[in-house]
Amino acid sequence: MSEIHVHLVSDSTGETLQSMSRAALVQFEKVDPKEHVWSMTRTVRQLDDILDSINKNPGLVLFTLVNKDLRRTLEKGCKKLKVPCVSVLDPVLMAYSGYLGQESRNLPGRQHTLNQEYFDRIEALNYTMAHDDGQMPDGLNDADIVLVGVSRTSKTPTSFYLAHRGLKTANVPIVPAIPLPEQVFTLNKPLVVGLTTSPDRLSQIRKNRLLSLKETHETDYVDKDRIKEEVIEARKLCTKKGWPIIDVSRRSVEETAAQIITLFNTHRKDHF
Repeated sequence: MSEIHVHLVSDSTGETLQSMSRAALVQFEKVDPKEHVWSMTRTVRQLDDILDSINKNPGLVLFTLVNKDLRRTLEKGCKKLKVPCVSVLDPVLMAYSGYLGQESRNLPGRQHTLNQEYFDRIEALNYTMAHDDGQMPDGLNDADIVLVGVSRTSKTPTSFYLAHRGLKTANVPIVPAIPLPEQVFTLNKPLVVGLTTSPDRLSQIRKNRLLSLKETHETDYVDKDRIKEEVIEARKLCTKKGWPIIDVSRRSVEETAAQIITLFNTHRKDHF
């Protein structure tokens, strides 16, 4: 593995930079990036400390600084240190400026303004926390999305990812010999989606889960034959109810959520 240093300099939280950097880095093999995240960078004094760190750990510098004086200071410092320095938003800002026929306002952190979208996201997160793992079934019809599936199919992390996108998401486990809450079968507003995975992968995930809890004895929870039966029954239930099914075996949470959002947008157009 080739170790590299990546310095991410932002006048806001740095989330945009981290996402863009990681999206690009996955296209390269055998690279071990060491991220140095410099968020809320708003003064030249802060930049002095950052440039000192870049000098000690030279590497690619990516930045989102809208203040022209700060930009010039960082670019001059990087040029002196002979390290590449890239403003990742410039091409996008220039494209929008040309298309809209107006100049950018150059205001840092505007994407994090406390607007209605922000409060909707907070409300969705609060809802999802209260309705995780089958809790409070009486409130399921207030959800935008309800995820069902056997244990360890990434229902909870997917729910919270969707909530972060502003979608109220509940999740309900399908447990052998325990019927789903009656409320799940009478929903008329939310999109219900079944999550599943391959029995072999599920068995391994559950074994790792038990090991992390220092449980060493074998149970039906990790028995491959029982798991296969469990997965088949869950699929049958979803098919019977007409709920779309997503196999998460080779999908990241982000990929699963993206497919669910596509399904939700279609569901919303068809039902509202």
